[in-house]
Amino acid sequence: MTEKLFRIRAKFFRRMGLLASVMALAVGAGVSSVQPAHAQWAVYDGAAHVQTVLIAARELQQIDNQITSLANQAQMLVNQAKNLALLPLSTLSTLQSTISQTTALLGQAQNIAYSVTSVEQQYQQAYTSISSGMSDSALFSQAQTRWQNSVVGFEDALKLQARVVGNIPSDSSAMTQLVSASQTSTGALQAAQAGNQLLALQSRQLSDIQAELAANGRATALQQARDAATEAESEFQYQHFSQHDAYVPGTVSMFGSSGN
Repeated sequence: MTEKLFRIRAKFFRRMGLLASVMALAVGAGVSSVQPAHAQWAVYDGAAHVQTVLIAARELQQIDNQITSLANQAQMLVNQAKNLALLPLSTLSTLQSTISQTTALLGQAQNIAYSVTSVEQQYQQAYTSISSGMSDSALFSQAQTRWQNSVVGFEDALKLQARVVGNIPSDSSAMTQLVSASQTSTGALQAAQAGNQLLALQSRQLSDIQAELAANGRATALQQARDAATEAESEFQYQHFSQHDAYVPGTVSMFGSSGN
């Protein structure tokens, strides 16, 4: 559109040049036409002709101004189109996939899951139900459960840490692509979209950190709960042992007596 308007503008400039030449010829003709009255049948009005040419030149100038205005408007539309152009790069699906994998890994937490109901039920069974009336086998079974919970808690934390570390190369690649797209963007919309995707990448990285902190905190809490339960269990075992009758020494025969 802009190129077409410039061609029209050049055409009008050529016409203005032609009119200027005509105006010059008209002035010359007006001067040369001053002859004795008896040698002419009619008098040529050169001034009126020059005035007509000047009016036409002013009209052409107005048209040229309109063409310039149209060219500027066309360029403005081109710039607006650039600003509305969409960014061809999108990392949304990759970010969603990574978040889904981390969420699935959290859902695979062993024994005591990331659920308030699960914590309340299993924690009460294995950590707070110790009593002096429990048998040794029951105490041993609870201690075994607590030990297993601590072991798998640290295992889950290590798995999640491995996932977070494994996300670093893909994050680096996505960040490089987005920064490059932002620097080479053709309009404001593309730059804004690249910036939004960078913010989304940072949000996903923060969610990884949050998940890792939760896994580490869970493992630490399970170990601390195990230590507290072991201390309580030891107290009950001591009380159970102290309730037995005192030891009474007796004579023990190490060898059978002979008849001699």
